[in-house]
Amino acid sequence: MKAFEGIRILDATHVFAGPFCTYQMAWLGAEVIRVEAVEPLDFIRYASPDEDQQRAGMADAFLIQNANKASVALDLKSPKGQDAFRRLAKTSDVVIENYRPGTMAKLGLGPGDLMAADPRLVYCSVSGFGQTGPLRDVPAYDHFVQGISGMMALQGDESTGPMRVGWPVIDYVAGLAAAFALSAALYRRQASGEGQYVDVAMLDAALSIMGPAVGPWLTSGRLPAKTGRQAASGSPFSGMFDTADGILVVAANTPKQASSLCRVIGREDLAGNPDVMPWQGRPEISARVQPLLAEAFATRSALEWEALLAPASVPAGKLRHVGEIAAHEQVAARGLIRHVDHVPGLGRGIDVLGPGFLFGDASAQVETPSPPPLKGADTRRYLREAGLDDAGIDAMIAEGTASEPN
Repeated sequence: MKAFEGIRILDATHVFAGPFCTYQMAWLGAEVIRVEAVEPLDFIRYASPDEDQQRAGMADAFLIQNANKASVALDLKSPKGQDAFRRLAKTSDVVIENYRPGTMAKLGLGPGDLMAADPRLVYCSVSGFGQTGPLRDVPAYDHFVQGISGMMALQGDESTGPMRVGWPVIDYVAGLAAAFALSAALYRRQASGEGQYVDVAMLDAALSIMGPAVGPWLTSGRLPAKTGRQAASGSPFSGMFDTADGILVVAANTPKQASSLCRVIGREDLAGNPDVMPWQGRPEISARVQPLLAEAFATRSALEWEALLAPASVPAGKLRHVGEIAAHEQVAARGLIRHVDHVPGLGRGIDVLGPGFLFGDASAQVETPSPPPLKGADTRRYLREAGLDDAGIDAMIAEGTASEPN
């Protein structure tokens, strides 16, 4: 049995954080029903330079996190759309949304409304700053939250200034936080029989993973310095080095690892040398050691050094782009990339990322993903299940309060 087998999630989210949350739960067997706007409002679905993908509403960012889901298209501003949503919520275990705080309540679809009708319902809201606090009503995207959270200020070095992390990391960590919180709420419900309201904020999620940076400020009022290409450990035997072909990333953070590194590169004179080891509390050591390492690493390619350092138990490897790591045999061995045979609207298969963990029992998670859905692909099926007849569904589609693919 899969962990969330038998759990239905009504997913009124868009962009990244909410969809990534429900994507993780779908891999574990949850039935996820995306509730999408009739109008093409979710730019993640349509933002593609490829005309076929744009036309089908199957942009890359949508494809990568919406396998194993169904889609119902409703106009939640209309009374009929709201009624349909309430009907679907009555058949669901979880409702999740990521609109501005208070938006769903104004539509009569907030936690107070739906949990009153079903006390076992778990209701989750994902937003930039949560449902409380002075920033509650401020709209947010990952880029903005990276800036105000202190995350951008940590990237780069003193010469480059603040830099954005190269993908929407806060969206994704907020999605993981929401998935974890929903898992906890569903587990609690097993014992208590009661639902739960879950309030997830992107800023909270960001700060929760920034402990090594925020901790020094909380405990002693010290701001962390930008480290740029240097390792967070401060070890002079770690960092990023140009090689004869490519860049080598080295993390020799312990004296034992540093000594092994020195032997591999032919600098035994540094191994155990009291002038350089131990280096803790002696930042001037880096200025002496780093040029010597750079000189040695320039003599071979990054892949050659990777092969030489691994047997010596030195964490080191070539700096790779995403295409290189996606094709790596380690990723293949873990089965992280899964294939979807046929995507509707595209007429071809795609590869998607599975969850970032494995169970000992492989049957505990979805192995063969179903394709991401066309918008509204399942509107009729789920509205029928909710008690509407075909004539009523046809009327909703004709007036634009629901839709299905042409």
